[in-house]
Amino acid sequence: MACDAWLVFEDEAGFTITPPTTRTWSRRGHPPIVRVHRRSRRRLSVAALLCYKPGHPTRLTYRPHVDRRPDGRKSFARTDYRDLLQSAPRQLGGNLVLVRDNVNTHLAAGMRNHIADRDRLVAYQLPPYAPDLHPVEGVWSILRHTALAHRAFAEPHELITAVRRGPRLLQRRNDVLDGASVAPD
Repeated sequence: MACDAWLVFEDEAGFTITPPTTRTWSRRGHPPIVRVHRRSRRRLSVAALLCYKPGHPTRLTYRPHVDRRPDGRKSFARTDYRDLLQSAPRQLGGNLVLVRDNVNTHLAAGMRNHIADRDRLVAYQLPPYAPDLHPVEGVWSILRHTALAHRAFAEPHELITAVRRGPRLLQRRNDVLDGASVAPD
């Protein structure tokens, strides 16, 4: 199966309405000031699959998740990962070799059972604390340094729009996706 399969890296990142700090240039003695009207605990989580297969362009599939759950969960649950993985073979058209980190929802018994029940899916875990081996981390770095850099969001919907637009633009840039594994932090 592994010979003709997509190599799929999966990861999740969270983004908040509070702007990240980053470096910029300005005139000496006139530092740029970004005023944030209010702080918010609103969070947007995005799970992404970065898919490689020889002879095919690199593919980026992602799914955003806004923290509007009644149970108060702000990140992806096991069922959200399951739904994302169920759609991947249909979109890619083939077998999958899934590589993921050691998040507790990935290691849950329900997720292990779901993967074991799929004959077109094999999963491997990355070693703990190995972001340099995970190319999706490079996608998050690119997103934070381009679409989200130097911006203060007044409303949560502005953050949601920016985070959704960033990966959508990256999907068309195979050269950037292929280099995501070596993106700077």
